[in-house]
Amino acid sequence: MMGAIVLTHRWLGIAFCLLFAMWFATGIVMHFVPFPSLTEAERFAGLAPVEGGASIIPVSKAVAASGITDVTRVRLIQRGDGPVYVVSGPSRVGAIHASDGADASVDVSDAALGIAQDHARRRGLDPTHATLIACADYDQWSVPNGFDRHRPLYRIALHDAAGTEIYVSSRTGEVVLDTTRWERGWNWVGSVLHWIYPTVLRSNWWLWDQVVSNLSLVALIVAVLGAVLGIVRLRIRGRKVSSPYRGWHALHHVIGLVSTVFVLTWIFSGWLSMDHGRLFSRGQLTTAEASVTNAVPDWHAAPPLDRQRRSTSAREVEWFAFDAHVFRRDRTDLRRQTLIKAGEPARDRVTSFLDGQEVIGLTRRLAPGCGAASVLADNDAYPARSIVPGAPVYRVRCSDLWFDIDGADGSIVQRLDASRRAYRWAYSALHTLDFPILMAHPRLRDGLIVGICALGLVFSVTGIVIGWRCLRATFAA
Repeated sequence: MMGAIVLTHRWLGIAFCLLFAMWFATGIVMHFVPFPSLTEAERFAGLAPVEGGASIIPVSKAVAASGITDVTRVRLIQRGDGPVYVVSGPSRVGAIHASDGADASVDVSDAALGIAQDHARRRGLDPTHATLIACADYDQWSVPNGFDRHRPLYRIALHDAAGTEIYVSSRTGEVVLDTTRWERGWNWVGSVLHWIYPTVLRSNWWLWDQVVSNLSLVALIVAVLGAVLGIVRLRIRGRKVSSPYRGWHALHHVIGLVSTVFVLTWIFSGWLSMDHGRLFSRGQLTTAEASVTNAVPDWHAAPPLDRQRRSTSAREVEWFAFDAHVFRRDRTDLRRQTLIKAGEPARDRVTSFLDGQEVIGLTRRLAPGCGAASVLADNDAYPARSIVPGAPVYRVRCSDLWFDIDGADGSIVQRLDASRRAYRWAYSALHTLDFPILMAHPRLRDGLIVGICALGLVFSVTGIVIGWRCLRATFAA
């Protein structure tokens, strides 16, 4: 048995020490440079105030004109070609001109270029030399599945000092992603390598999932076998503990023993990042729960909200259904909004956010045994954030099932059953060290992550040296 373990660890270790070294090194980069995305602050900064003087059709007519039968949310935004309704269902999204109900999808490159330039200008970027680079379904930075409903995407380069590139949805004409030269450069040696994320592989989600999940599992097995060998090969004489090896082998043995707990937990939690429902629940709503939260509202109840006066500084107006009521929320600032509820007296209908009673009304339709709604603290062990900075996120415990709901727009932020709560610790806490006590001391957390990843990298390098010498001796013979 030991002979088989030695041979398996030796030959698999030769290949996987390279993978381990890459994971540890890129993990440090990823901690400081996340994968490119358009933050909510950037998106909102790029929005123009919605024109108030234009003749705008009712929301119900925009929903009918979209052809989407399961519309749950409608947003009104301002584009260079006028106000546009963005109509969304659980799986589809479309855009309708608010002036006449005509299709507002973007199929002309000049229109996409104009949208990107307007967005850049409002964010204080220089769009003078902007040009269209491509219109494609996928590239290296737009492979995540969240962009599927917006494909193909127009990619516009600003040719500014930062090397900014902006992606415009062909479905809605919204800016959905931006990248800079600095982000792209660091992510080539960060996320792309760490996640094994080349476009040709990641564009096929199933294939990418199988490749990375299986590689991670084999890597975990190699690490476990190495830990077993490291412990078994220890020499203990009285109070003295020593290694039977010399040189690089001894260094590999000693560092491996010192870093065993971290290496095993980090590789294990990394493998769990590819779990996708295999061992733990995915945190997704059940079909029955989704039928409640995604229930199609009576959009004919929206006209009273349509007639409600809008602020001239509103940059986004959204209609959505929550607990069988239609709401309208007007966003005038990143941190400020007005929420209007249909069917309420004028003095009661305008608030800033949903209240706890409204949240409880929905969750009691989702699951039995629901208690009172509580507002999450910033240091909650199961953190969740609102789309609007500073807005409350309500947690309702329904026996063993928890729902976290955004008080700003009524969306379900998290569904936490016992399995998902366990996953939070088994994956996120072990892999990113986002324990509440460390999140309260970010510099300490940064130092720990860099330190233990550097230790893992040194350990991997010793394995690479040993493996290279082993291969050279084998082929020389």
